[in-house]
Amino acid sequence: MGKLVTLARDLRRRKARERDGLFVAEGVRVAEEVLRAGLHVEGVLASPTLDSAPRGRELRSAFAARGIAVTDVSDREFTSAADTESPQGVLVVARQPEARWPAAADGLRVLVLDGVQDPGNVGAAIRTAAALGVAATVALPGTVDPWNAKVVRAAVGAQCHHPVVSTTLDEFDAWRGPMGLPLWGADHRGASIAAVTAAGPVPRALALAVGNEGAGLGDTVRARCVRLVAIPITGAVESLNVGVATGILLWALRP
Repeated sequence: MGKLVTLARDLRRRKARERDGLFVAEGVRVAEEVLRAGLHVEGVLASPTLDSAPRGRELRSAFAARGIAVTDVSDREFTSAADTESPQGVLVVARQPEARWPAAADGLRVLVLDGVQDPGNVGAAIRTAAALGVAATVALPGTVDPWNAKVVRAAVGAQCHHPVVSTTLDEFDAWRGPMGLPLWGADHRGASIAAVTAAGPVPRALALAVGNEGAGLGDTVRARCVRLVAIPITGAVESLNVGVATGILLWALRP
């Protein structure tokens, strides 16, 4: 018990997650996604809260059916290991799936996160990308770790089956260069996405970059973009949440 609690605490640090290749999944729905994806589970912590609802009891049975031991701890011990609020009494330590670049394909879509720092926004973007058939999400430097517990929970565990690659811009360019994958960027100074899509078909293969919540795309990424697009909005608000904007743009640019 003590080792698992200590490991979960240690995995709050990005360096520990990168060193061990592990992550923490908190909450019933996220734990269900870990099981659905068939990831290797290092261990499970459960507090009395887990058994207070039928779905929690079903999850415990699912772990037992897979031969995965559940370690029961007190509420206090559980809270000391958890990283998010109201984690529903279950915490899973699992191995991160291997990060893999998608193969060239007709209709390939890739989402690029440039310095997106809010865990909720990154999680929402990853989940939206997975829902809309995007082949992979690329997290560039300055973006919060996609395996941060808050990101995993915001994405409801979409990382378990949707490839997320943390990499540098140069490595991203080295991958997309040979296949000629164009990079478009979301920028308020760009062309209206409605006008762009109305003018004709967009490229069959495309990467879309979205930027930091306050500063937008970094200069280096913006310089790599062959086209900038924007979402027309009324003057009632200054901007859209990056997670919301990502969903609108991915939908508008679907192949």
